Amino acid sequence: MNRDSRLSGVLHVLLHMAEQSRPVTSEVLAKAMQTNPVVIRRTMAGLRKQGYVRSEKGHGGGWTLARDLDSITLRDIYEALGRPSLLAVGNRSEAPDCLVEQAVNAALDSAFRDAERRLLSRFGEVTLAMLSADFHARLLASKGSHHMENDHAG
Repeated sequence: MNRDSRLSGVLHVLLHMAEQSRPVTSEVLAKAMQTNPVVIRRTMAGLRKQGYVRSEKGHGGGWTLARDLDSITLRDIYEALGRPSLLAVGNRSEAPDCLVEQAVNAALDSAFRDAERRLLSRFGEVTLAMLSADFHARLLASKGSHHMENDHAG
């Protein structure tokens, strides 16, 4: 099953950025995400357009958060990513001639709409500040330290 992991990846990047006291370059973020800096720049440009991040050019430049973590929800980021499909399950045919398949589709469509509504509602309740607090609790419990470059070293 193909899964779209962009939301998870972007949340990961944003939380790492929140831990930094200076701008983070696309290259550093790309290394942490095991992807190409171009992918990071493209994704971050969309988030910048929505006002979640900002970029600084030149020496010492990079990406920073533009808003407080408590003002950004999972739903905000999901929508900034273009609302990728939430469910990997779908109907066999969207316009079947078979009455049985029409009944199946109607039942599934109703369930999918309900599941998506509930999931989006929950996304709207969870802030990046909540994710950050969970990270800090895990960090404290592990008695570890956080260094993005070291945590994601090849």
